[in-house]
Amino acid sequence: MSKGKVIFIDDEEHLRIASKQTLDLAGFDVDCFADAKEALDLLSRDFTGVVISDIRMPGMGGMEVLEKVLEVDVDQPVVLVTGHGDVQLAVEAMRKGAYDFIEKPFASNYLIDVVGRAIEKRRLTLENRELRSAAAGRDQLEARLMGRSKAVVELRQQIRSVAQTDADVLIIGETGTGKEVAARALHSDSARGDRSFVAINCGALPEALIESELFGHEPGAFPGATRARVGKFEHARGGTIFLDEIESMPMTLQVKLLRVIQERSITRLGSNDAVELDVRFIATSKVDLEAAAEAGKFRSDLLYRLNVITLTIPTLEQRKEDIPRLFTQLVNEACLRYRRDLLDIPAGTLAEMANRSWPGNVRELRNAADRFALGLTEIDEGLDGDTGPGSLADRVSEFEKNAIVAELAANDGQLKNTYESLGLSRKTLYEKMQKYKLSREEFNDG
Repeated sequence: MSKGKVIFIDDEEHLRIASKQTLDLAGFDVDCFADAKEALDLLSRDFTGVVISDIRMPGMGGMEVLEKVLEVDVDQPVVLVTGHGDVQLAVEAMRKGAYDFIEKPFASNYLIDVVGRAIEKRRLTLENRELRSAAAGRDQLEARLMGRSKAVVELRQQIRSVAQTDADVLIIGETGTGKEVAARALHSDSARGDRSFVAINCGALPEALIESELFGHEPGAFPGATRARVGKFEHARGGTIFLDEIESMPMTLQVKLLRVIQERSITRLGSNDAVELDVRFIATSKVDLEAAAEAGKFRSDLLYRLNVITLTIPTLEQRKEDIPRLFTQLVNEACLRYRRDLLDIPAGTLAEMANRSWPGNVRELRNAADRFALGLTEIDEGLDGDTGPGSLADRVSEFEKNAIVAELAANDGQLKNTYESLGLSRKTLYEKMQKYKLSREEFNDG
């Protein structure tokens, strides 16, 4: 297996041959060139190796090679080969971004050592770029869908897997859980991310104008239609059509939507010409559409077309361990939005929030965070302490877990501060964290 790629540029043939033999024997993959222009064609930001160039050559010399290479990638290691009188020039080149220089004549072991270090530097650079790129993608998605519970982590994984496909998606979830947030994340992380995201609230469309709104119309299609209009479906070409509350769509329109999804084309009112659609459909529902279809309130054939992939958004009740961190983040956002100083939220308050019932889910939690940021309500106002159905032991365990989660969140995962504030020993806290499958890394943003 090759230790890495080397581009070696020198106008002296005997030096190219000798250096290639040395590096080949050391396990490197070497390409030699007498002319720099041909060598530069091999470079890109993804090039995994090192460039070695003689500093004095006819035509393009080493200083110009350095300049050209760094234009391609400022982090590309370039090693310059110098004669005895060129050392000062090489030092200047290093100030301009060269990785190192080798003075002629050089020992084989020294050449191998310099190349090996440069290759390792390049490997780490590319690896860090990949990690930063992946982290940036994660950060954006995690900023949209905050939380570290198993349910939310799995949801983010599903979104990453599905986003790059063109499959239509059905998103199921209760009111306020974040269905539109998930839909926008699917769109943003897809190849359609730079195109239109057209949101249509199926329950708010005026029935008399619903077809015109969606399909568009030609002049004279109906009284008052004095000019052509592009409908929402046509406007979304190349992008995503978001059908919110699809369960509210009238049955008569469901038939026409089914045809659009099947044929990927629409016909404006008053026209006979089909308009091709390159779109992705994402629909949401807060009810069980299979049950609605069995009850005759939703077309089963439309359901089968929409639910190629189904994502289920968890309720806050199903991700209670996320509430302390989520509430803290929402309060911080509210403080910034209302130009208020950031607030320190006591761990006891966070524990109380985690034990409250939130039927409105994240939407209700966000409203509570806004009120808290504005100082409009006491945080314990209306707290019912209800941890849901179950035995007393189950409720006590749930409260204990939430209290530990809240302290860990408030202390950024610092165990000493957590067990001291809870009045526990380090060993007891560790045992309880094992019992509830909690990890300090989940709460440490560093």
